[in-house]
Amino acid sequence: MPGENLSRDEARERAGLLSVDGYEVQLDLRSAIGETEGEGPRTFRSVTTIRFRATEPGAATFVDLIAPSVNAVTLNGEDLDTAAVFDGTRIALDGLAAENELVVDAQCAYSRTGEGMHRFVDPEDGEVYLYTQYEPADSRRVYAGFEQPDLKAPYRFSVQAPEGWTVWSNGVGELVDGVWKFAETKPISTYITAIVAGPYHYVTELYERVFEDGTKLEIPLGAMCRKGLAKHFDADDVFLVTKQGLDFFHDHFDYPYPFGKYDQAFVPEYNLGAMENPGCVTFREEFIFRGKVTQASYERRANVILHEMAHMWFGDLVTMQWWDDLWLKESFADFMGTFSMVEATRFTNGWITFANNRKAWAYRADQLPSTHPVTADIRDLEDAKLNFDGITYAKGASVLKQLVAYVGREAFLEGARRYFKRNAYGNTQLGDLLSVLEETSGRDMATWSRAWLQTAGVNSLTPQVTLSAEGRITELAVIQEAAESHPQLRPHRVAVGLYRRSAEGELTRYARAEVDVEGPRTVVSELAGEEAPELVLVNDDDLTYCKIRFDENSLAALREHLGDITDPLARALCWSALWSLTRDGLMPARDFIGLVLRFAGRESDIGVLQMLHTWANAAVTHYAAPEWRAEGSRQLAEGTLRELRFAEPASQNQLTWARFFASVASAEADLQLLRGLLDGTAKIDGLDVDQELRWQFVQALASTGAADESVIDAELARDDTASGKRHQVRCLAARPSAAVKAQAWAQVVESDALSNALVEATIAGFQQPAQRELTAPYAERYFAAIERVWEERSIQIGMDVVKGLFPSLQDSQGTLDATDAWLAAHEDAAPALRRLVLEARDDLARALRAQACDATAGI
Repeated sequence: MPGENLSRDEARERAGLLSVDGYEVQLDLRSAIGETEGEGPRTFRSVTTIRFRATEPGAATFVDLIAPSVNAVTLNGEDLDTAAVFDGTRIALDGLAAENELVVDAQCAYSRTGEGMHRFVDPEDGEVYLYTQYEPADSRRVYAGFEQPDLKAPYRFSVQAPEGWTVWSNGVGELVDGVWKFAETKPISTYITAIVAGPYHYVTELYERVFEDGTKLEIPLGAMCRKGLAKHFDADDVFLVTKQGLDFFHDHFDYPYPFGKYDQAFVPEYNLGAMENPGCVTFREEFIFRGKVTQASYERRANVILHEMAHMWFGDLVTMQWWDDLWLKESFADFMGTFSMVEATRFTNGWITFANNRKAWAYRADQLPSTHPVTADIRDLEDAKLNFDGITYAKGASVLKQLVAYVGREAFLEGARRYFKRNAYGNTQLGDLLSVLEETSGRDMATWSRAWLQTAGVNSLTPQVTLSAEGRITELAVIQEAAESHPQLRPHRVAVGLYRRSAEGELTRYARAEVDVEGPRTVVSELAGEEAPELVLVNDDDLTYCKIRFDENSLAALREHLGDITDPLARALCWSALWSLTRDGLMPARDFIGLVLRFAGRESDIGVLQMLHTWANAAVTHYAAPEWRAEGSRQLAEGTLRELRFAEPASQNQLTWARFFASVASAEADLQLLRGLLDGTAKIDGLDVDQELRWQFVQALASTGAADESVIDAELARDDTASGKRHQVRCLAARPSAAVKAQAWAQVVESDALSNALVEATIAGFQQPAQRELTAPYAERYFAAIERVWEERSIQIGMDVVKGLFPSLQDSQGTLDATDAWLAAHEDAAPALRRLVLEARDDLARALRAQACDATAGI
């Protein structure tokens, strides 16, 4: 892995020397099917021609390529000694001319890790499917190139594929004499080029738009998936959201979609949610739903479709110069995904999901020791890989939402329009965006940027209420605090809401004021004289990015009347704030679980309900005092079954409670119910136990020892598909047996035979909360293995192993000490590896603090 790294300094030096005129890439993928010859990885031929200029004739540089072998390298007509110039990751180039032509003929390897050219064999029908995934720097696994975002160039791809296959790339393609030839792209970065190839099921549509000046735009639309998923593929809904998104961005960006066609490929074993390759967007195929799902799943898919579409402008048309400014694409896409979804689609409650779900990711990331400013210090590619995190995405998006409140909606959008027109097909840095926003808003963006983009950490905002003898507010202030490690106090544009119960018992807002919070204490003078509130909600309407705290009266009101809050966004914000108190060790985990059991059944927003289930599970697994954990699990299972039985038949809530019940069931009566629902001897009115729900029930039985290998194999026989195989692997690894755990560990840590998807499934099965004693022996083995795994495996698999197998279930001071000992003994380990261990250590320390808080509740 270290030999594959590229530093920022190296990239800057190369960008100062070179400009790239174009690529021609020829791939022969016919080797994707049939038997392999000889030993070693399955490979394909890749021939790359690069035309580029050098500012210093005679200078030296290098081109990036990760490949098992190179057949030939020719620079300006001269054949180079491949053994001398190629080291496995780079090809050294000396004696450059002013104008150069480089030809690299290589044997590149198909991937099983989701990086580069991923090859997947469908167990259902034996068909082979290929797709590429490059971000941040894996195009070099498919063709030779200058692998950095600021050396943009046009590309021409041609691909030979097995007979009967279709091939897609960024440009429009056609089959000419047995070779797929693609139109030249606009200048784009290496990491967003793409190839998708195989016998995919493909559906087409057409988007048409007539602009005010009378010009007409037509965009061919396509959507594809494996043939085995075709019967589940609701392409009509994908196209509906796609057209709505294109309309929205054309209305607001004043820059027509610039990349011709718009294909969307749903591909197997994908590591990410999706990737914004212009003209050929790739998504994980789990967005094609094999069974009944809630509206939250459709909303999530719509959000991702629109997130990737926003990238066509923020990221593809205008690209950050280096990964320091990754936020220039990801933060904007994350914000615009929700912004456009709420305004252009049926998912009008998207900001509730954003406040409750997306921001939770940001708040966690911003309290880790690895937190960083939105504009990060990215030294190399390993840093870049780890910076696709909650700060860059969700905090950045939250900050942009605050920016819209700060400068105004129209100033923000006009700034975006000017930014696109001035920097089209180029690369930018922070200052390029701030300058146009200063023009359009008249605001001091440098001060705003220093506070919000260039410092780390999250502030806490707490209301302070003083009442008169007559029960009216004499003063309401907002107290702003920051952690000692990140003491920055920021300017916040916030809404402060006052809530009281009505005669009908509903907790509703009766007064609201918007105010600029500055410094440690800000008085909200507009609310003086109002009647005494039962609840004060700072950051009502979720305008800013902060941790919401409560005064004592407000917290007491939530304990009794949380379910009476009528506004779903306000309710979601309160839930998020209560979870933050629990994570921070300020509210006992058992109290949070009690609130979930008391009020979650009244939750109307299905996405919020699903998040509450996730948090309740985490609370009992990690934050409850060990001596109360079994009791908490029992209460959670009993309460969940009660809500499942009370839920409206065939409703989204019923399905959501059924899934949660499968994750918490452990008592014999609960397991018996799951068996009955599987074999048809038990029934819950309206509950359709489809194949996906069956697998969740089987895993619950397997993890408790109530289903053996024969039961799991029988379920696979019912669902002998790629999805079924992943479920089977997870269930097998979840069984409570020392031999099972040993086998799972060996398959993931000691072998690279499993694909990325099966590694993920095995790790998920290995880590079962009720099996702490079984996995305890692997804590020591973990620390002995991770440096070797990091060095020997791809960065994606390395991340999966280091994060997924950290002994978080061994939540004791001993595990914390062992983590500290490893960190002390490995100060020279790869910074990215140390970061992952430091983050896991912080989560463990937080869990121990929360457990100590919970233990006091039992005294």
